[in-house]
Amino acid sequence: MKRQRGLSLIGLIFVGFLLFFAALVGMKALPAYIEYFTIKKHISELARGGEGTSPREIQGNFDKRASIDDITSIQGRDLEVTKNGESVSISASYAKKVPLFGHVSLCFDFEITSGR
Repeated sequence: MKRQRGLSLIGLIFVGFLLFFAALVGMKALPAYIEYFTIKKHISELARGGEGTSPREIQGNFDKRASIDDITSIQGRDLEVTKNGESVSISASYAKKVPLFGHVSLCFDFEITSGR
């Protein structure tokens, strides 16, 4: 007689719970990473086109772009703009806290530097 193999009901529920939890974390984390890549794109574009502009103008331009793309984690005044001759280097670091459920949250620490 062959021994039965397969997934029991308890095992099926456990696997379903793990898949649900992984999907929940993925769906909550995805917007934070989309926002990060949008901020990174704006910072690199501003650094490339920043010759001849002041740091205040660069920060103001970032605020305009951030309002269009609904970026709420960082503002223009949080950017560190340094000029090295004609080139412009922009860096920023920020934290994003994403609530999962109850008292459990995901915390992301992002650092962005133009030119990297």
